[in-house]
Amino acid sequence: MPARVLNLVVIVDAQWSGEIANRLGQVGRYHPSRTIVCAVEPGRTTLDAWVKLVADVDEDQPEDLALSFENVIVHCGERHLANLDTVIDPLVVTDLATVVWAPHGHTEAVDALLDLAQVVLLDSVDGPEVDKELDRACTLSREAYIVDLAWLRSTPWRERIAATFDPDKLRPELRHISRVTVRHHPESGAAAMLFIGWLASRLDWDATKLHHREGVATGKAHSRRQDVELRLERDEHQSVRGLASVELETAGGRWLRLDRGPGGLRAHYKHSRGTEREWTVLGASRGEAGILGEGIRQALLRDPTYSPALEKAREFAT
Repeated sequence: MPARVLNLVVIVDAQWSGEIANRLGQVGRYHPSRTIVCAVEPGRTTLDAWVKLVADVDEDQPEDLALSFENVIVHCGERHLANLDTVIDPLVVTDLATVVWAPHGHTEAVDALLDLAQVVLLDSVDGPEVDKELDRACTLSREAYIVDLAWLRSTPWRERIAATFDPDKLRPELRHISRVTVRHHPESGAAAMLFIGWLASRLDWDATKLHHREGVATGKAHSRRQDVELRLERDEHQSVRGLASVELETAGGRWLRLDRGPGGLRAHYKHSRGTEREWTVLGASRGEAGILGEGIRQALLRDPTYSPALEKAREFAT
């Protein structure tokens, strides 16, 4: 029987459509009900399409009910992107949430589909200029709900920081954070900005533009009690997108650092009295396939912390 949960519209360059198909094939149980892939071919003037139905059937019990998923491949040209909504509208399952994802750019196509879609899936680390990517995300957020893969990559880091300060006796320390250092993949400056944007939005810091020099961004945020020193560094040895390390220090001498490592995040903690501990946060990394699957799942949810973090990140960037 057909799955009826979510429409996903993907606009890709035709030459890279196989790569995107492989990524979608790895999302597992978060596979959308109907996937519509618009493969854009330069110079193409005509439209062509084909449909494939796939069912996950147990070979040992073929008589059991199974869900079927529908894939629609539309071959189009760049000339069709401005009016892509007229092509896609008849192809989506009505009354289901529709998500638009354009991993290769094609902003014109995304804009054309905003009246049709409720969710835009994007990755703020895709563009070379962090400020422009954050501006684009802010603009889109006024028209649709945004699911940002750059934001989702920082989820384990944010969860661990929040859990560290969750005990009642440690919560007052949040008001005394004096320094934050974030190291990130060379292409993931937006992810680092979103992380400090999250801290600023949750802790009511005033954001000011950071100064960039030779792969390092430095500056200060202003809290009610003190200034917070901020430092964002590119880690040239980081092989996967996202954060490489997060370090927090409080005025009272408490120090916490999280490093990406085998099997999860490696946590280092030091208290002002000299107590030191190290441990591994298991299962923190989900890989790119897991990030994309979580992005599709988030399309059916609502994260109230992203938009405030995005606004603060934009202030740090611009």
